[in-house]
Amino acid sequence: MLPLFRPRRPEQKFWDWFLRHQRSLFTLEKDRDNLFRALASSLAKVNGQLTFEFGPVIDGRREFVISAGGIKDAFPSVIALTDAAPPLEQWTITPFRPRRTDISSVQIGPVTVCPDDVHFTLSPNDHLVDIALYFNVPGTAHREVLGQIGFLLLDESLGEFDVEMLVGAIEFLPASSSSHLPKYPLCELPKRFDAMVKRISH
Repeated sequence: MLPLFRPRRPEQKFWDWFLRHQRSLFTLEKDRDNLFRALASSLAKVNGQLTFEFGPVIDGRREFVISAGGIKDAFPSVIALTDAAPPLEQWTITPFRPRRTDISSVQIGPVTVCPDDVHFTLSPNDHLVDIALYFNVPGTAHREVLGQIGFLLLDESLGEFDVEMLVGAIEFLPASSSSHLPKYPLCELPKRFDAMVKRISH
């Protein structure tokens, strides 16, 4: 009796590719553009929405972040891909963009936003938390650009998973906008957000 043939799943094929190229990826600075194109192409065979980030080398290990690009429908693909990862001595595989303790300035085109120039308000919305970000930037900054920057700051402050699963309505407003809620500096967002999530979940 012939053995049953089971085709390899896309997640397994991706890690086969990653294992073949892991040495080059670990020293990615040497051929970044070509490696990133090849990696993006390999990820797209799992799900075209997936994106990635690399962390610096720390104590002989490098972080490889698999992201859904902020698209909730792609979350199952992120989970399936990270669950399928083989043991990797030099790599830490992280599902979804994690929270960062040091939030960097974000620049899109001519607009640069420093975290110190952003405040926020929070309000409960059933089992979710509504967030408004207030930007102290020149009035010439386009609303769409501020929105893109705002989502990047939220992902860095709260992590991609919490932004998609625990955040309700999001507003991006100029600093001059009034609010009946207290405004806090962006650096306090993780602590106050977690406290509100804990409160409304009970």
